Amino acid sequence: MHIQFCGADREVTGSCHLFDTGKKKILVDCGMFQGSSFSEKKNHDDFPFDAKEVDVLLVTHAHLDHVGRIPKLIKDGFQGKIYMTKGTCELAPLIWKDAYYIMEYNNRKFGNPILFSEQDVAVAESYCKGIDYNENVDLGEDIIAVFKEAGHIFGAAFIEVAADGKKICFSGDIGNEDVPILKDTQNMSDDVDILLCESTYGNRVHESVDVRRDIILNLIKEGAKKGGTIMVPAFSLERTQEFLYELNKLSEYDETLPNIPIFLDSPLAIKATKVYKKYPEYYDVEAAKLHGAGDDFLDFPQLQLTYSKRESQKINHIPGPKMVIAGAGMMNGGRILHHAIRYLSDSNSTLIIVGYQANGTLGRKLYEGSKHVKVMRDEIDVHCTVKAIGALSAHGDQKKLLKWVGTGKKNLKEVYCIHGEPVAATELAHRIKDQYKVDTFVPGYKEIVEI
Repeated sequence: MHIQFCGADREVTGSCHLFDTGKKKILVDCGMFQGSSFSEKKNHDDFPFDAKEVDVLLVTHAHLDHVGRIPKLIKDGFQGKIYMTKGTCELAPLIWKDAYYIMEYNNRKFGNPILFSEQDVAVAESYCKGIDYNENVDLGEDIIAVFKEAGHIFGAAFIEVAADGKKICFSGDIGNEDVPILKDTQNMSDDVDILLCESTYGNRVHESVDVRRDIILNLIKEGAKKGGTIMVPAFSLERTQEFLYELNKLSEYDETLPNIPIFLDSPLAIKATKVYKKYPEYYDVEAAKLHGAGDDFLDFPQLQLTYSKRESQKINHIPGPKMVIAGAGMMNGGRILHHAIRYLSDSNSTLIIVGYQANGTLGRKLYEGSKHVKVMRDEIDVHCTVKAIGALSAHGDQKKLLKWVGTGKKNLKEVYCIHGEPVAATELAHRIKDQYKVDTFVPGYKEIVEI
């Protein structure tokens, strides 16, 4: 048996891993590369395997960097089943359709190539089979897959695959501690032999989640006091809903929250939020209790939803202070760019970063302190205040990842640190090796290892 690393190897995006048992070829995730133009060009490269030969695809969750190339996989000849949780089944098609519309727009405006067609999206959706957490999924040839709660985004899972007397765990993305709405990350089984572990924040420790709400409140107060626009570039899945959840709590229980209009300026996030409301069985104890009491914890009086382009444009005519939550989360597309063009140069405005920013993205440049950036075709001097909230990350930090790896240490023989920039992946690998005395590796793109 062997595993081929086909994406998110010494980088964060493009998750794709091929597990070949000798009897079945099992692909885990098939995501887009994001960030620099160099990274994004890789989306159009041939896969390092023959798509026609892949028997089954397992999907950890619906983020673009984990599902974005699945329609391309279809286009290249894949005809197998696609297994994912029922929540991911609802969300993934939204992501594919949104990605297609963006590519189609960029093709018309800039001549950029389109990765897949609407028909490829429709076929991908028809191949999807939704399953429950902790359900044994028979992949044939005595191979069993189990999806377990990752606590990352709605419907997210880590996946354990048992084949030929070995059990391999694919982490997907592991959630932060005490993530709002979602249940906590499950423990690994104690008979896992091989682990592919994400390392996005393998070299960082987030702020305590206990101060998360206070941090948000203080940033809003500071932004409102200056009278400008508070921009929040947020991923349409999870980060937006997490942020709305915290804002709802503040709206209900903290009278010091400034009474400013808050715009959710993302059709995709609005659609995704509706999916959240369909699956209360995914909620943690607190969210389930609120739901049972009839409290819509993703809505509050200050919140305004903007569906159309015209509604989005009207936000500009509303005087500050105001808050705009819009995608894309890394500021590499979406409506947030139009707000960035208008408000990044405004010293009274604030940009709050609430998620991971891939290398090469506008969000990363701003996070690192760039004072002059290019947004679409506009050159902009940055004068607004830029702040980041690590406690709102959907990714577990080094402490959380080490704790989770420890749940499966009993039989663990090898760990491969993936889905992390080289420094983060390498540091986590050293920490795991030192703490658990298990062989750890940081594989490269297209590398094949026998297991």
